[in-house]
Amino acid sequence: MQEYWEEYMKPIGGHPALVSFNAQVADFVPDMEYMYVGFAKVKLKAPTAEGLVSKDEQDDVGFIEDRLEMESLRYRAGKYIGRIITQGEINFIYYLKLDFEWGDTVNAAAKYFEEYSFESGSRMDMEWEVYQKLLFPTDIEWQIIQNHHTCKQLQEEGDTLKTPRAIEHKIYFESSDARASFLEEIEKEGFQKLQEVELENAPLTFGLKFYRIDAPFYYDIDSLTLSLIDKGRAYGAQYDGWETSLVK
Repeated sequence: MQEYWEEYMKPIGGHPALVSFNAQVADFVPDMEYMYVGFAKVKLKAPTAEGLVSKDEQDDVGFIEDRLEMESLRYRAGKYIGRIITQGEINFIYYLKLDFEWGDTVNAAAKYFEEYSFESGSRMDMEWEVYQKLLFPTDIEWQIIQNHHTCKQLQEEGDTLKTPRAIEHKIYFESSDARASFLEEIEKEGFQKLQEVELENAPLTFGLKFYRIDAPFYYDIDSLTLSLIDKGRAYGAQYDGWETSLVK
């Protein structure tokens, strides 16, 4: 399995949670070679008010993560596929071939961090439900991840993200009638058509490119794209992202 990690926020049990996961694993799910899921839970010493990791503890968390990886390799325990930080605790999540040595693996790592309390557990998960339903993002969460990647790239190139400019969007429909109805609705909100596109051999054949003058700041673009996703779903459509120009 290759390593390609993503990170995002979502509520779990009514509390904010920071979820990190190996996105590349999705191409191999479910992997019948790893039929067990193992958890290593570590209680933070000084979490933030939101129950997340403070700056003072970030290094310790990295050291714990690295040591768990080293011990899992030594015990040949399994594959590290994600972690969840919430309510002052970190859950490191592995998929295992067998789980009978998982407790020994976690205990071996815990010996290096006596100031922290560790708990471990495991169970069978042949369908990889923990990965698919808990770690892997929904369509909306995934869109937010992509939004923030684009915003970060613009910022790194000197963009403040606060200057309004044309932001282009793409969306695809099952029929030209649905596309026309959607366009009529969004034109009332100031969007303008750029181009109609038709794909071959695709379930959503009828595409639409459109734009509006907006500022691509993080929370603003999240609100905008999630609104377009919601409107598109009413017409059976799939939103396909946005792009804009760099403004310094």
